[in-house]
Amino acid sequence: MGKRRKPSPPSRARLAVLTTAVAGGAVLASGTAHAEPAPTLASVKEQVDRLNEEAEQAIERFNGFQEKQQKLQGEANRIQEKVARGQDAMNELRTQLGVVGAEQYRNNGIDPGIQLMLDSDPASYLGRASVQDQVAGSWTNLLKRAQDEQRKLDQERAEAAATLADLDAVGASLNAQKNEIQGKLAQSEALLNKLSAEERAKINAQEAADRAKAAAQQAAAAERAKAADKEAADKAKAAAKEAAGKGAAAPQTASPQTSNPQTATPQSPAANTPPPAANTPAPPAAGGRAAAIVQFAYAQLGKPYGWSKTGPSSFDCSGLTGAAYRAADVSLPRTSQEQWKVGTRIGRGDLQPGDLVFFYPDLHHVGVYIGDGKMIHAPRTGKNIEVLSIGVMPYMGAVRP
Repeated sequence: MGKRRKPSPPSRARLAVLTTAVAGGAVLASGTAHAEPAPTLASVKEQVDRLNEEAEQAIERFNGFQEKQQKLQGEANRIQEKVARGQDAMNELRTQLGVVGAEQYRNNGIDPGIQLMLDSDPASYLGRASVQDQVAGSWTNLLKRAQDEQRKLDQERAEAAATLADLDAVGASLNAQKNEIQGKLAQSEALLNKLSAEERAKINAQEAADRAKAAAQQAAAAERAKAADKEAADKAKAAAKEAAGKGAAAPQTASPQTSNPQTATPQSPAANTPPPAANTPAPPAAGGRAAAIVQFAYAQLGKPYGWSKTGPSSFDCSGLTGAAYRAADVSLPRTSQEQWKVGTRIGRGDLQPGDLVFFYPDLHHVGVYIGDGKMIHAPRTGKNIEVLSIGVMPYMGAVRP
């Protein structure tokens, strides 16, 4: 029986291959074990909604800076025109000073006493001396005017420089907001582009379902409030009837003011605002200003949202409300936050078509109320102007400008 041969040890090259293979397998196993899970449709929708809301906040800031830039540009142009006019006035005064100075130099070259002694016609000399006094007076007046004009010109130049510096700062802020908006919208679009058409359809369906649910909840809350109002009115009538039966004077019954927890306005910047005065304006008459506002808003349905646009082919939220009010010859500020400050605060139960309705704690969204708990608004990039229940978003309050 022959000797058994010992297996030869693996070569260095073979060891290297085996080691690499094992290490690769370990990395693969590790990578598989720790792979990031694919995002769910719900998480994608949540991210897209958040990015679009942040973009709309930045858009309203952009609109504010843009409005300020336009005002500063107008102010800078006005001041620069004043500086140009002041410079023309200074040039004219310098010309007059040169003429008067030359005349004074020519006439004051000889001592007046010697000039009188040498003059063959003293009366003529005295006449010229009087003229010289007038010239000297003109020189003094011109100098004073020139000094005053120069001080004024210096002030106007300083004012123009400060205004132009402010304009540059606002321009920088405008560019920063523009970059932020474009970044948010790009992120949102990138998330949506990763979805299939079927997944996008599911997100749209979920969004529609959420809106329908919110509208149903709002309708139920309105019914509860209506029932509470009726109950309070019935109780007031019963009390009045009972008092009349006892011979007591019937009490004055006012329209009951109920406070329903389902329809109460959440804490917001409006929370510190005093409630509307008792003389809240009457509902706008049909065919009047409110009709013009609502009709304009209806005419824009289906047009695309366009950030920082005020029409006529696209609008952002405050651009749409501003344009609707311009159709009724009413001028509104450019941003939703500034529009909130105009007019009379209106309780949710007193809303009338044409009122402005505001959403989110920082008031970065606004729409035109059209009745029946609905508004027309410009939603966000990628969407069209639409009719929507005011219960879908966090409602903050309403204003009647």
